[in-house]
Amino acid sequence: MPRQDATAAATEPHHTRLLQALAVVAAEKGLAAATVSDVVREAGVSKRTFYEHFSDKDACFLTLYRQASASALRTLRESVQPERPWQDQLETALHAYFAHLAAGPQLLRTLFVEIHHLGESGAAVRREVMRTLAGFMRDTVNRDRDAPHALSEPMAMAAVGAITELVLDAIERGEQARLTELTPAASEIVRRLALA
Repeated sequence: MPRQDATAAATEPHHTRLLQALAVVAAEKGLAAATVSDVVREAGVSKRTFYEHFSDKDACFLTLYRQASASALRTLRESVQPERPWQDQLETALHAYFAHLAAGPQLLRTLFVEIHHLGESGAAVRREVMRTLAGFMRDTVNRDRDAPHALSEPMAMAAVGAITELVLDAIERGEQARLTELTPAASEIVRRLALA
């Protein structure tokens, strides 16, 4: 058993380096133009090492997308202060989320735009991430069971979709660094949907 743990620890840096390398290469060239050769050159590993970790470039990108999304969700969860009213919690969490996204503008563009070019596999992973974000939103808004508001599952998905479109619009306008300015509008969307 210790030997397996040591092996896993020894291969982890390669896995991480490959994901970081794909992020760099895709940000520079776009995912479609990026090749496995580009990625391994950037990571400083062999193609054989790449294929020990990922079946292809798309599989590597989907792993990167999941990890980046999990990191953003962690930021959301860590920013929640349960003792505060849900509206304040939501606004604080959304501000933290937007700040997290804005911290990596090149990766942000790659993740939010390139995921749409991966067909069904990309759509499935994107939907999985959106459902997770919607679940977080519902948990936050619906924490106070006696309140007159409630965010249903469809309304939570609608809120996540609207917020995603706000982010995409900012990306298209080259305003990734100003994402935190979306906080009031995003909070208002969720508040209105919770009270609908």
